Amino acid sequence: MKRTVLLLSLALLLPVAHAQLAATAPSQSVPGDPRPDAPELSARGPYAVGVRTLTLTNPGQLDIANAPKEGDIPRYARPLTVEVWYPALGDSGSGSTTYTDVLGSGPGDPKRPNTPFTIPGRATRDAPPVAAKAPYPLVIVSHGYPGSRFLMTYLTENLASKGYVVAAIDHTDSTHGDKAAFASTLLNRALDDNFVLSELARLGAAGSGLPLSGLINADETALVGYSMGGYGALNAAGAGYAPEVLPLVPGGALKERQTGNYKVDPRIKAVVAFAPWGGDAAVKGIGVNFGGKYGFWDDAGLAGLKVPTLFVVGDRDDVAYDEGGVKPLFENAVNAERYLLVYENASHNTAPNPPPAAALNSFDDYMHYAEPAWDMSRLNNINQHFVTAFLDWKLKGKTEDAAYLNVPTPRSNDIKVSRNADGTPKADDTSWKGFKARTARGIELYRMMPK
Repeated sequence: MKRTVLLLSLALLLPVAHAQLAATAPSQSVPGDPRPDAPELSARGPYAVGVRTLTLTNPGQLDIANAPKEGDIPRYARPLTVEVWYPALGDSGSGSTTYTDVLGSGPGDPKRPNTPFTIPGRATRDAPPVAAKAPYPLVIVSHGYPGSRFLMTYLTENLASKGYVVAAIDHTDSTHGDKAAFASTLLNRALDDNFVLSELARLGAAGSGLPLSGLINADETALVGYSMGGYGALNAAGAGYAPEVLPLVPGGALKERQTGNYKVDPRIKAVVAFAPWGGDAAVKGIGVNFGGKYGFWDDAGLAGLKVPTLFVVGDRDDVAYDEGGVKPLFENAVNAERYLLVYENASHNTAPNPPPAAALNSFDDYMHYAEPAWDMSRLNNINQHFVTAFLDWKLKGKTEDAAYLNVPTPRSNDIKVSRNADGTPKADDTSWKGFKARTARGIELYRMMPK
């Protein structure tokens, strides 16, 4: 009798215990949620996150996608959809939303049709902002080709929770849904970044009377770009293109983005370039037989990059390339403080969210997001950690975060763990700050200072 009563009691209690566990257990159902081995700075910040969609229009832009073979290039009002995340009232990690995107590589491709899918998020649509702590530094995010403003929600939400306003652009002619002439992307990436910076500064200024009024400190802006987004971010921050690449865009329009032909917006204080396209091997990869010393750049162009820059690349990248691609950019941007984060055995997808379920039946769509040798949630967590350290240091002046980047040994696999009995590090310990024991594996981090 007693045993029967005990078993019955356990049976009644188990559902309650299971429900309590489910309510408190961490979840990885949303891009950006931490794994148990996530490094320290990948955790969400103290704020809930709000999100809103903006539709911006940049008048008088060259319509490169519809350029005639001869004659003047028409101009048009260039539309840009921008998603903005910001600190909001509520508890950290609260909020729920769904982002809608499409798979595919442009319209009308029967092999990769534009299949809709959704991405869950931990944000609240049009939530009231935390105005008391404003204004917040601005981070502008630029996707790959093709891509979308939702390609890196694991990072955009995470940064907003830490006290940033984050604006991710849908670059017209360059999204999964509207991919068009590549020349449009070559010209417009940096122009879009600059336009969005100026518009967000206007919309977020104190007294604007608009929903983002008083929230944005555009004088402290970072550009975060992936692949073609990294290509454009480097140019916007001062890396002028070499004269040899001028023929790649109709009408000589790319000339205005060459060294000495434009001024860098002084509000840009930092760049994070994930697998930036355009290095020497990348240009050769599209069959181009001309280019600068470093693809789209030469020594003079790279010398124009003067803001602190964090480069991120996989050492098996077969699109932007590491050796012969990103690494020479890192080494020869001699006037910038710069860092190079390398994922060993990773290819080109070092920046996106994990593959959505809708991509599981398509190899090409799945491989647009996935890294065969890496768990994408793990990559996302490491990116959150290092991007947070870099931006907190360079935009917020948190000099103590320099220790997360100035690691004692550049290859994590070479770390020496040397501890005292109480767990404190000895003088010869070379562990990376912020990583739990045995979790800093397969990554490298290098630093170069201005000459």
